[in-house]
Amino acid sequence: MFTGYNLVLPNTGLGSYLQIGEESYNRGGMVVKKVLSSFLDEDGGINAKKLQKSWFPEIKASIFISHAHQDKPKALNLAGWLWSEFRITSFIDSCVWGHADDLLKRIDNKYCLNDDKKTYSYESRNKSTSHVHMILSIALAMMLDKTECLFFLNTPASIAASDVIYGNTTPSPWIYAEIALSYLIRRKPLRDHRAQENQELLKYATALDEALNVNYKLNLSHLTDLSSSDLKSWNTQCTEANATEIKALDILYKFKP
Repeated sequence: MFTGYNLVLPNTGLGSYLQIGEESYNRGGMVVKKVLSSFLDEDGGINAKKLQKSWFPEIKASIFISHAHQDKPKALNLAGWLWSEFRITSFIDSCVWGHADDLLKRIDNKYCLNDDKKTYSYESRNKSTSHVHMILSIALAMMLDKTECLFFLNTPASIAASDVIYGNTTPSPWIYAEIALSYLIRRKPLRDHRAQENQELLKYATALDEALNVNYKLNLSHLTDLSSSDLKSWNTQCTEANATEIKALDILYKFKP
């Protein structure tokens, strides 16, 4: 991860890109489901060796979108807008935790049913849930590390997740985990994210790395505020510069460092 943004986005801030976002989400979801399923052995057990390998190597994304469950349509629309306007690929966090129930069901049906085959063992379910949530937490951490930018959708449905840092409660353990991880996870310069790109882009990324000097606190202050008007200004600048993908991200980082 290189940097992150605290994005406040109204319901009608970008236009309609939901279908494009859903197509991208479904493609990512198929990969996630396949990978999560591969962690199970034929007998339904969790394969520890596979957990040690790279998570979701087939998913290449530049922006990690963190959102509350109720804001999934807004996250999909944002992902569609990013692809349509800049050809930037996003990873939506619910692509991972949205498949938790499927994975749990497979494990529970194998190991957690009581003798009557109708109810589940409380103790066994606690153990299986702990294992699956550990798997998903690591998967999210690895995706945060791989993507160069975080967009946190700050809405009434998710903002309580920031308050938990100050000792309050949150309705979403996944958002809390992602916000905390975005603070704790290593910061990598752009040149590390773009090892395969051409030298011209690498030189510009290096210059951005040296210019960016931000001190972070244990709250949302480590994320740069971003609004719908900022997104429109970013879009205008990219249109004028005929910039897409990596160059578009560089314009964002320079515009909102």
